[in-house]
Amino acid sequence: MKAFVTGITGQDGSYMADLLLEKGYEVYGLMRRSASPNLWRIEHIKNRIKLIEGDLTDQSSLDHAIRTIQPDEVYNLGAQSFVQYSFQAPLATVDATGIGALKLFEAVRHHKKDAKVFQASTSEMFGKIQETPQNERTRFYPRSPYGCAKAFAHYTAVNYREAYGLHISCGVMFNHESARRGPEFVTRKITLGVARFKMGLQDKIILGNLNASRDWSYAREMMEAAHLMLQQDKPVDLVLGSGQTHTVKEWLEETCKVAGVDFWDVFIQDPSFERQAEVDYLRADPSLAASVLGWRTRVSFQELVQMMYEADYKSLNGPVYQ
Repeated sequence: MKAFVTGITGQDGSYMADLLLEKGYEVYGLMRRSASPNLWRIEHIKNRIKLIEGDLTDQSSLDHAIRTIQPDEVYNLGAQSFVQYSFQAPLATVDATGIGALKLFEAVRHHKKDAKVFQASTSEMFGKIQETPQNERTRFYPRSPYGCAKAFAHYTAVNYREAYGLHISCGVMFNHESARRGPEFVTRKITLGVARFKMGLQDKIILGNLNASRDWSYAREMMEAAHLMLQQDKPVDLVLGSGQTHTVKEWLEETCKVAGVDFWDVFIQDPSFERQAEVDYLRADPSLAASVLGWRTRVSFQELVQMMYEADYKSLNGPVYQ
């Protein structure tokens, strides 16, 4: 079996590559051209995968990749996924995250129509939530250029499935974290910041909205669900999450508890770090995923925080892969 993974150098792509290699796949990954490629997440497996230079914004490179590889499965995990940055660079975000998905679907349609495709959709599409918890029938109300771009990609996936008969499944993934998360994301900003504080390398962590509530899971488990979705005979769209919600403040408190430091000593709050249009509360209803895939998250909120903090503490003395 051959699999093609976009965003393979990111958190999700690197876990997907790990998982596919464990299952005996031949793994190909799309990597953007760069003078200094960011390969730290796949350093431990880079000799076992085949990296293809290209970009989600470049139709010709996607056509070439699909035509050359002829993959059995395609995982579209590449995106500009930092929500706050999407307000600063909306056109670039839409080009990579929204139009990029369309270009990938076009490449599959023309060059490997029988490939099974996973589209990484996001809970950010729910945005200003219309009901709680959010399930497969909840209306989208995105609150950022990133959420809007992902909603476009999601609806395009549905359209290509219905219009052209492509096997595209969308996983509406709620927040998922790990030691491989970028340090610009609030969860990793906290665990790395507290680790640096503990070691006397940093003073305060600057945070925005501490009351934002999210449904957090372990990223590798999300990729397990993505793989299971492409093993189904028919394409399916599923909400993927833990079904539990915690605030940013709770994440910070739990990290401080693990580190053995005083919560009040660690952070300062700055309103300039808050979003222009906040998503206040997200909580998944993963019951359909449990029914269809037999999938549930296993790593608890507390275990996830501890895992990330301990990895960050150790990583200050060298790289850690989890």
